[in-house]
Amino acid sequence: MLDFRGEIDIVAEVEVVPHLDAATSDPKCRVVIDLTRVEFLDASGLRLLYRARKRVLEQHGSLHLVCTDALTLRVLRITGLARLLPPRPTLDAALDQPEATPGPV
Repeated sequence: MLDFRGEIDIVAEVEVVPHLDAATSDPKCRVVIDLTRVEFLDASGLRLLYRARKRVLEQHGSLHLVCTDALTLRVLRITGLARLLPPRPTLDAALDQPEATPGPV
């Protein structure tokens, strides 16, 4: 599980990428990204989520999001990423859900 916190922006991207790549590198990996403590998510953060999705699908794994913040949920919906990675309100709910949906990689 990856626990994102604070602001996920271009500055945080440098710190997050190595952890994201390590978590998504194994065949059939099952990754959960927890966004419940994220205060701000910009285009760089969205790019990180899309990158994680792409890497997981290439490994035939699964990726799940946990998110409860109204603003972050709105950004995910507006950009269409919520359709590809449906966010869930709890870790248990995320683990009970089907994998990230296939689509454009």
